[in-house]
Amino acid sequence: MAPRKRPETQKTPEVVVRPKSKRNRSPRELEPEAKKLCVKGPGTACACCFNNSAIWGSHAGGWSGGSSRRFDSGCLWAGLASLRVSASCSSIVRALHQHKLGRATWPSLQQGLQQSFLHSLASYRIFQKAAPFDRRATSLAWHPAHPSTVAVGSKGGDIMLWNFGIKDKPTFIKGIGAGGSITGLKFNPLNTNQFFTSSMEGTTRLQDFKGNTLRVFATSDTCNIWFCSLDVSVKSRVVVTGDNVGHVILLNMDGRELWNLRMHKKKVTHVALNPCCDWFLATASVDQTVKIWDLRQVRGKSSFLYSLPHRHPVNAAHFSPDGAQLLTTDQKSEIRVYSASQWDCPPSLIPHPHRHFQHLTPIKATWHPRYNLIVVGRYPDPNFKSCTPHELRTIDVFDGSSGKMMYQLYDPESSGIMSLNEFNPMGDTLASVMGYHILIWSQEETGMRK
Repeated sequence: MAPRKRPETQKTPEVVVRPKSKRNRSPRELEPEAKKLCVKGPGTACACCFNNSAIWGSHAGGWSGGSSRRFDSGCLWAGLASLRVSASCSSIVRALHQHKLGRATWPSLQQGLQQSFLHSLASYRIFQKAAPFDRRATSLAWHPAHPSTVAVGSKGGDIMLWNFGIKDKPTFIKGIGAGGSITGLKFNPLNTNQFFTSSMEGTTRLQDFKGNTLRVFATSDTCNIWFCSLDVSVKSRVVVTGDNVGHVILLNMDGRELWNLRMHKKKVTHVALNPCCDWFLATASVDQTVKIWDLRQVRGKSSFLYSLPHRHPVNAAHFSPDGAQLLTTDQKSEIRVYSASQWDCPPSLIPHPHRHFQHLTPIKATWHPRYNLIVVGRYPDPNFKSCTPHELRTIDVFDGSSGKMMYQLYDPESSGIMSLNEFNPMGDTLASVMGYHILIWSQEETGMRK
């Protein structure tokens, strides 16, 4: 089937971008909101604490019995004092100096830097907003070289390239509307003026921000089959894409198909190449499995290295930046962290409410690019065991090693469900997708300069 002609790029007048104004709210104004937050944890009394910045800090965690390591992600609200950096790492400059002198190990230095970053989250605000689409946003990708540039795709096939560091209007590519949902979005690592997309339109393609289709890598011959995920390896020069009936296709950068196999029984929701060993592939599916493959040894649907069963359909499987861990998000209430060196060992389990809803962009947990931290949006569920009255739709930050809740971001003026949350490659700016809206979080002082 020949690809449909894409409409020309236009500078859309529909994009609404506005800086977030500073909120000077008195403690009396904030008091009713603070009283709503009363959360219980095992063996603890109710506690709540409000920060005048309208961003909440939280710690929670613990081990439980069973065959898997399991953590409690209940919203145990705590003051910022509990996030205070230890005295030995209170000065990053001093910590770096100690490391240079051989008096501090690299892991302890990394931990100090991570604690310092967590402490900085107290000053994060939403300083930019955009509402460019007539349908909800469905995909998100940061530009690999420009830390203030993000690309976002919508359910209608629209794509916006937004450099929020300048006042110019974002570049906007109009989609086909109904049936054009962008399911995957990646910048071309060989030419960052181009990007790959997978879509319900029935194609995985390479295009530029002028609206031109440069190459079609995969196309379906029927409207009943579409593509749901993609990833790209610059080292191996390959593109991998998965469809809604369980097929995974591997192609080279010239568009030549290397193989096309049905690797899952149902829709392949996510494909991910390991950033350090790009012949290592993870595929996630609504058939309730995540499978690990060696691209050099794929011979058929049974040639996977490992199959990791889940209790529910799986939305995503992300390798950590160092390639040593795999983060999976199911469609109900569980985040898992697998160790790449011990696939057969029970994973770390983090209970977390993010249930699936038909008209909601699926919630996917992601890694911070610099630290061993997990970022994920919360969709409070009254059936979740640690759910509390008036629970907020926060962005939760977990420690990837311990599974403990380290912090929760919240803005009362943007209180919807944050389905997609991803830090830029520098790790200092967070982009969130909330329905039709795109939100940019940064430290207040940095945001003011931008």
